[in-house]
Amino acid sequence: MTATYDCRGAYAATLADLARQDRNVIVLVNDSVGSSKLDGFVKEFPNQTVNVGIAEQNMVGVSAGLANGGKVPFVSAAGCFITGRAMEQIKADLVYSNYHVVLCAQSPGIAYGPLGATHHSIEDVAWMRVLPNMTVIVPADPAETEQAVRWAYGHDGPVYIRISRFRVPAVHAEDYSFAPGKAVVLREGTDVTLASNGVVLHRALAAADLLAESGISARVLSVASVKPLDEAAIIAAASETRGIVTAEEGLASGGLGGAVAEFVARTHPTRVTALGLPDTFAPTGSPSWILDHFGLSATGITDAARALVG
Repeated sequence: MTATYDCRGAYAATLADLARQDRNVIVLVNDSVGSSKLDGFVKEFPNQTVNVGIAEQNMVGVSAGLANGGKVPFVSAAGCFITGRAMEQIKADLVYSNYHVVLCAQSPGIAYGPLGATHHSIEDVAWMRVLPNMTVIVPADPAETEQAVRWAYGHDGPVYIRISRFRVPAVHAEDYSFAPGKAVVLREGTDVTLASNGVVLHRALAAADLLAESGISARVLSVASVKPLDEAAIIAAASETRGIVTAEEGLASGGLGGAVAEFVARTHPTRVTALGLPDTFAPTGSPSWILDHFGLSATGITDAARALVG
């Protein structure tokens, strides 16, 4: 049985390692210590932790002030609230001033499945992607989560990272090194490209196995960096395969699917099928059921690829 991991563990361990090396690393939470897996961090670094309570707008504003004072703030809160409640502060306080603040969206997408639409953050990638100066990262496993957090620590500007609680297998090697604007080919293929990230990426790999059984060669592209996008990798996929299927845990319109479709429309038109949540709110249910319900299972991705290649 394949081992699976909660990426929050890698996130918390990496933050603690950075905080030991740099006292300017400050973690801000909104009564989300437990849900962010930061109990150990708070115990070890009480003077590098700021708990603002359930006040996300204030939390982002405080992070901007800390960044202006030379600190390196990591803001840790549920993805639905850090974006939905604090969008004005993210826009006006962070990205307008290009402050070095790392927004760490906990339990993003439909991870809070049973709690319903109020707790789903399916719009967050689309919202963050349109903000100037913002880097948007959707890691797929613990190794990529760790590397993305380490990169964000050294980046001079605002960053949005999804930290998944949805258990996933490791799809990248332990020596994997994240780089913004760089996609990784996890499997070569010549017929169709499956571009994915986050908790859906391992399902795209499983879809490639199913496609191979029917003689369809699928390239699997890991696209953690939604903004900036790896334009060279997308052009290669558009020119070397017969089309691209994107698959993501969120609204395909405006997310990874939107980013890929917009880019190829301008540069190298090709067929694109964007899998994700359609123009609707996700229903209440388990995260796995919701993904399957919207065709984000290995079978659903396989069917979309077969339809695309005709």
